[in-house]
Amino acid sequence: MVDSWPPVLSTRARFRCAVRGARLARRIGRRPLAPAWAEALVDAVWHTARLWPGRAACMETSLGAVLAAALLGRRLTWCLDVRFSPPPVAYHAWAELPGGGPVGEYTAGGWHHRTALTI
Repeated sequence: MVDSWPPVLSTRARFRCAVRGARLARRIGRRPLAPAWAEALVDAVWHTARLWPGRAACMETSLGAVLAAALLGRRLTWCLDVRFSPPPVAYHAWAELPGGGPVGEYTAGGWHHRTALTI
């Protein structure tokens, strides 16, 4: 039972670093990002993530898009949510334009996610 503690702490530490990185990116990126540029940036991150041998799901790619925007001096918002109903529990993360909607997400059928954390 003692052996299971380090991975839990390791996961918590990695998430804490990701949140700190997103907060730093928010301070660095001051100028707004055009919607077309935001779509291209998210698409580029998704395309690059396909080549990564590890896990590259919505959390990693949305954080990558936020950090890439910060490197350009632009701002994207990182959003996380948890949906408990209907079962099963679903987690999702996405990049969002400040004052706009999700970037690179399918929203034609309606957006059913409620933001739990915005950075």
